[in-house]
Amino acid sequence: MGFSFPARMTIFGVEKTPERTDMALIGPGGRPLTPTQNAATGDHIKDSGLATFAADVLEASRAVPVIVDFWAPWCGPCKTLGPALEAAVTAADGAVKLVKINIDENPEIAQQLRIQSIPTVYAFRDGQPVDGFMGAIPESQVKAFVAALANGAGGHDHDHGHGGPEHTAEVLAVAAEALAAGDIAMAAQAYGHVLQDEPGNPDAVAGLARAYLLGGDLERAKATLQMVPQDAAQNEAIRAVEAELKLREKPAPESGATATLRALLAADPKDHQARYDLAMALEASGDRDGAVAELLELVRRERKWNEEAGRKQLVTLFEAMGPTDPRTIEARRKLSALLFS
Repeated sequence: MGFSFPARMTIFGVEKTPERTDMALIGPGGRPLTPTQNAATGDHIKDSGLATFAADVLEASRAVPVIVDFWAPWCGPCKTLGPALEAAVTAADGAVKLVKINIDENPEIAQQLRIQSIPTVYAFRDGQPVDGFMGAIPESQVKAFVAALANGAGGHDHDHGHGGPEHTAEVLAVAAEALAAGDIAMAAQAYGHVLQDEPGNPDAVAGLARAYLLGGDLERAKATLQMVPQDAAQNEAIRAVEAELKLREKPAPESGATATLRALLAADPKDHQARYDLAMALEASGDRDGAVAELLELVRRERKWNEEAGRKQLVTLFEAMGPTDPRTIEARRKLSALLFS
């Protein structure tokens, strides 16, 4: 999620590295505190404090990721975020755990972990913070955050890290579903998780760029595409987003242009410029099917017009939709029939 942690984090007076297993919490006066049994609020959810933090979080995170929710009774947003986290962790069914820290009762923890505002959430793996966020976020993002950690937990038999092709495929699928549902924030977060594990992953780069594109941020979309390695530049998903960018960068038609252009064509069906402009106006308004139909008609009437502008624009639309899209398949069939008839 782009959350930043110190390069080397000191937790309760001990510089923490993944190899250390003999962690002790340091209490007032520098005396080590022995972890004690904590009253659990659920099988995978518990309250914790200074005396039990090492056992509940640092050591427990060696088995499964542990999410730490820093909250206080007076914090309004905490009352929204807390239940969402609990529900998502419960749904993960043991693949991730949740530890809740009341900062009013545990100011030492908040101070040493540099908690500046609440709610703040840290995710720990192998005794180290690996992700996190501040503030209440939408439930969909909470679910994605927990799902990414849970899917990357790896169980006891193999690496606990995020990586691995199965995990990548799962998170990419979550991201694609979110993007299709219009949840741009959740999709961007999921693609970001993949890129943390696999910088330059072309499907994740393309997905994140498309999320920015759908959000109207063309510059960030273009910048994101620069993250892809040179040898993956011809990746199908990358080319599709590049084609979408090319379409979005064309000057937007004036309001009412569609009606005007249709009137011009009604008066003169051979006005190829008007037909081409109508296709562009339809595309800009979101009517891609209409744009494809007008471009096919343009090719049918005069395929060589303006250096085959109609055919070239169709190719751009095909790339944007992708080769397996039913619209692409049907339109390609019609175009081939026109070109080779």
